[in-house]
Amino acid sequence: MTSSSPVTSPDLTPLGRKSLLKPQAMPSGGEGSKATVASSVSKPTSKGINVSDAALEYAKQKLVARGTPDAAIRLGVKGGGCSGYQYVIEFSDDPPRERDRIYEFGGVRFYIDKKSLILLSGSVLDYEKTLMFSGFKFINPNEATACGCGHSFTVR
Repeated sequence: MTSSSPVTSPDLTPLGRKSLLKPQAMPSGGEGSKATVASSVSKPTSKGINVSDAALEYAKQKLVARGTPDAAIRLGVKGGGCSGYQYVIEFSDDPPRERDRIYEFGGVRFYIDKKSLILLSGSVLDYEKTLMFSGFKFINPNEATACGCGHSFTVR
């Protein structure tokens, strides 16, 4: 069984970058989505990531509200938290880094560094809105366990 952890954080990450949190529905990733490395273009596979329609709509809303509809969203994983790894979701006004994988869904670009992609491979970025939580949530098949706080995870 695949576990999933909601991703929450304040508006600003510790590095002072604006953080993005909140989207909603199931995977899109069919037509209109693509992944690129350098100048090559390909569709995401089970080794890539997908973004749900709800997450895509939420991302578009946040980019427009921020006044940077052409900016990208950086997805990643960093060490930390109660269980070992934490998800990272933040706006990126910079061009992609040399070794980033670039995914585009419905006109929104998502950057993922090579190391994070190993842990996010096959994941879906989704959006969840409940009485207790509203935000992005990764549905990650590589996640073995999640901390009770829902912010950190271990891998298989």
